[in-house]
Amino acid sequence: MAGLDHYVETAMADWEIPGLALAVVHGDSILHARGYGVTFLGGNEEVDEHTLFAIASTTKAMTSATLALLVDEGRLAWDDPVQLHLPAFQVEDAYVSRELTIRDLLTHRAGTARLDNLWIASPFDRAELLSRLRYLPLAGGFRAGYDYNNHLYIVAGEVVTAVVGQAWDDVLARRIFEPLGMERSTSRAREVELRGNTAHSHTRIEGEVHVIPRRDYDIIGGAGAVWSSAWEMAQWARLHLNEGEVDGVRVLSADRIRELHAPVTVIPGDSVMARLHPTNHFQAYALGWRLMDLHGQRVVHHSGSINYTRTQLTLVPDDGIAVVAMANLSNSNLQLALTHWILDALQGREPQDWSALYLELDARSQEASARSRVARDEARLRDVAPSLPAEAYVGLYRDDLFGDIRIDAGDAPDTPLTLHYSAEYEADLHPWHGDTFRVVWRRPGAGETFLTFRIDLRGRVVLADLDGFAAFVRQP
Repeated sequence: MAGLDHYVETAMADWEIPGLALAVVHGDSILHARGYGVTFLGGNEEVDEHTLFAIASTTKAMTSATLALLVDEGRLAWDDPVQLHLPAFQVEDAYVSRELTIRDLLTHRAGTARLDNLWIASPFDRAELLSRLRYLPLAGGFRAGYDYNNHLYIVAGEVVTAVVGQAWDDVLARRIFEPLGMERSTSRAREVELRGNTAHSHTRIEGEVHVIPRRDYDIIGGAGAVWSSAWEMAQWARLHLNEGEVDGVRVLSADRIRELHAPVTVIPGDSVMARLHPTNHFQAYALGWRLMDLHGQRVVHHSGSINYTRTQLTLVPDDGIAVVAMANLSNSNLQLALTHWILDALQGREPQDWSALYLELDARSQEASARSRVARDEARLRDVAPSLPAEAYVGLYRDDLFGDIRIDAGDAPDTPLTLHYSAEYEADLHPWHGDTFRVVWRRPGAGETFLTFRIDLRGRVVLADLDGFAAFVRQP
């Protein structure tokens, strides 16, 4: 892999990434583990192989592994109904609530609506979120196809809690992190703050990279709450490459590892994958892992993005290869590009400039977004004012799943209204056209959306439809 460090540093500059960590495992040896850049834009604390990053949805494989421990011990089975262990669990559909199994929780085939803003923005804790899932609607058919869902992985973590009688976080730390020597890894935000040497969050605002305050995302639990380092993720990868054993310590049986990596739900192909990876013939979801084939080899992988940080973990079990790449800038595909560069190098192919290929895709995506914004702005009816004076919209609005939003009076003509949902999600409402307002979230990097009020035949505001959330009913 001569030239890897130079390639990483050059590509980081192209992507404007402040800090990145990388680890490569081959044949149970850690070939490469180091950090690049800084933990904080403008700071001087360097990233190293022990710097903590939010690993986001790569947590899902850890949740399935904690359940696999209980399968090994005969305390549950993959096809147990969820209600056997969590009797109060429900989604909106009674049939799905009754029939949903632990395997369904882990394989994104339940058909329930994704609605990520429920965990991203809401003021709820894990227990309250689980209670509100009884209002979570279906978006597709039950076991009819692939519908990615974070909420059901939160439920999966709570199944562990119910069976063991200890929090999923504690079971993960004691049964996975401890035997693997993952001493810095944690799923609790308060512990991240105490450990030090932690990557800060960064995102682009109007084209420039900005530091963003880290958030406590403990609510997401088994779906994405873990923080870890490149070095410790390499130990986690070794566990999977060695069928459940690391340094003579058996953590999971080989049978469970094979089950975790076995395909369950087919993932439809896409044009980008077909163009970049013409040797790919299938994609599927297993138990906490995505699967595909590349160059005739089975690849087990997952990505994750949270707290404006992105992680990619990839295993090629038959070749004994693992790559983990994590960076402290949101929406960066450099991690994936580096993974393919390293796989090319280790598997005897001439490495392509994968970073350039993914940068081109990123530029096209940004151009498409810009065109969409232009089309949206051109469609705006600039001379159509709100139907009612600002005070008529003020009040409390409620949705069974998302809870309450409050609309208050603003303090300027261009922001006549404000919106409060949670401590992290407050916004100024700018008139767009008619009874539609542009919602600009005050939290840096949170972006914007739109809210449309519905007015009845008597001229009363009865509904606030917040795009990306729900339609909130006006309360008396």
